[in-house]
Amino acid sequence: MTALARPPAVALVGTTASGKSALALAAARALPEVELVSVDSMQVYRGMDVGTAKPTWAERAEVPHHLLDLVEPWEECSVAAFQAEARAVLADLAARGRRAVLVGGTGLYQRAVVDDLDIPGQHPEVRAELEAEPDTAALHRRLTDLDPVAAARMEPTNRRRIVRALEVGLGSGRPFSSYGPGLDAHPADAIPQVGVRLPAPVVAERIAARYRAQLDQGFLEEVDALLALDRPLSRTAGQALGYREMAAHLRGEVDLEAALDEAVRRTRRFARRQRAWFRRDPRIAWVDAEQDPAEVADAVVARLAAALG
Repeated sequence: MTALARPPAVALVGTTASGKSALALAAARALPEVELVSVDSMQVYRGMDVGTAKPTWAERAEVPHHLLDLVEPWEECSVAAFQAEARAVLADLAARGRRAVLVGGTGLYQRAVVDDLDIPGQHPEVRAELEAEPDTAALHRRLTDLDPVAAARMEPTNRRRIVRALEVGLGSGRPFSSYGPGLDAHPADAIPQVGVRLPAPVVAERIAARYRAQLDQGFLEEVDALLALDRPLSRTAGQALGYREMAAHLRGEVDLEAALDEAVRRTRRFARRQRAWFRRDPRIAWVDAEQDPAEVADAVVARLAAALG
C-alpha cells in the first residue's frame, strides 16, 4: 500500500463456486508464514456464515483468516471502510513478517486492495438531493459544468455513475475525475493476481449443488435467526445472494423450491458478471480446470508461491 507497509502478497480470484477458498486454504497449509485475507463483501457480516460460504471455525483455527465478521448485519460496510480495514491488516502482517493470500470474488473490493484505489467518500445528504431530480439529462448537464472530464467519461444516460460523480464533486469539493483513472488502469506494481477458472456450465452446476448443501448445513435456520433480530438487515445484507430468497420463503411468499430456483438463477447471473469483470484485467494469471478445482491445486499453489517470492 502507498501509506502503510505491505507484506509479500498475492490475490486468488475467480467466480463464486470456483473453489477459491479451498485452494487458498491448501496454499496456506503448504506455504510457510501465509495468512488468508478475505476480500468478500458479504463475509464481513456477523451471523451470515452458511450462505456466504464463510470459512468454518475449524479452518480459522488452523489458518489465520482476516476481514471476516467486521460489522453487524444491520450495518453497511462501504468499499472505503473495507479498504481501510485491509490496509491495517496488511500492515500488521508486514510487521509480523507474514505473507498474505487475498481470496475472494467481490471485484470492486478486490481491486480496492490490489491497486490501493483512491476511493472517494460518501455524502448521503448530497446524494439524497441529487436522487430527487428525476431528469438524468439535467444531472449530466450539471456534471458537465462541474467536472467536464468526468462527464466525458460516462454515458449521459448512466444515472448511477452521474449521481455518484456529482455526489463526490459537490460533497468533497474535489472533482470526481481527480481521483485518477481508477478501474480503467491496471498498474504493474499492484499486488499480483492468480485466477482459477472453470467452464461456465460447471460453475452453474456447482452453484446449484452448493445451495443444496447449504440447506443441509442450516441455511434456512441461519436466515430465520437473522429475521428474528431486533433490527432489520441493512440494504446490502438483505439483498445478499440466497438470503433474499430464503427470507421470502420464510415470510410465506414462495415455497422453498421456488426460492431455491431463484437463488440459483440470480447467483448464476452474478457469476457471469464476475467473469466479465475479471476478464477486463489483463494482469490475472489464469489456471484452468475442467471439472474440479482440486485437479489444479498443485498448479495454483505453485503460482501463488512464485508470486509471493
